[in-house]
Amino acid sequence: MSFELWVAFALASAALLAIPGPTVMLVVSHALGHGRRSAWATVPGVTLGDLTAMSVSLAGAGAVLAASATAFTVLKLVGAGYLIWLGIQLWRAEPIPVAATAAERTARDARKMFWQSYVVTALNPKGIVFFVAFVPQFMDPALPWLGQSALFVATFCALAAVNTLIWALLVGEMRQRFTRPATLRLANRIGGSVMIGAGFLTALARRA
Repeated sequence: MSFELWVAFALASAALLAIPGPTVMLVVSHALGHGRRSAWATVPGVTLGDLTAMSVSLAGAGAVLAASATAFTVLKLVGAGYLIWLGIQLWRAEPIPVAATAAERTARDARKMFWQSYVVTALNPKGIVFFVAFVPQFMDPALPWLGQSALFVATFCALAAVNTLIWALLVGEMRQRFTRPATLRLANRIGGSVMIGAGFLTALARRA
């Protein structure tokens, strides 16, 4: 594969990732609720989710979703319902001060954020279908498919990790300045509202 072709794929992927979607909204919501430390959970969760989505898509499931309106709708509604449920949970959650002790910021919270980020990213049918149409445009038919696919997956996942980290740190930095309980509760409710909105947007998504 030529270097120019790889650069074109990387730039196109970066542009795609820069557009806020359900995953970014989830990352922002967690950063509002937990601060910059949420990045330790959301970055690997999103990265693994994109790895799963791309691998499943390139393996053929994306073509099935693109061809079957029923399969696409079912997966879409499952993902939308999950986002809305997470948003309601965040809306009702008690605010956690930034200066909370390590005991209060349990590993259980980190695991929850990781798995939530993973599930929302991996179960996004729009992304799975998009990979089917997006990746082959950059494939060189004269070269082995597997090697090119591995490079594209690694590139996309690395860029997704950087994008998630930037969002988490920027929003988390803003969250670090919150100290009043009322403000912290408002941040939770804003994050929850964003997540619920992402759920409804996902429910309205159509196949490309």
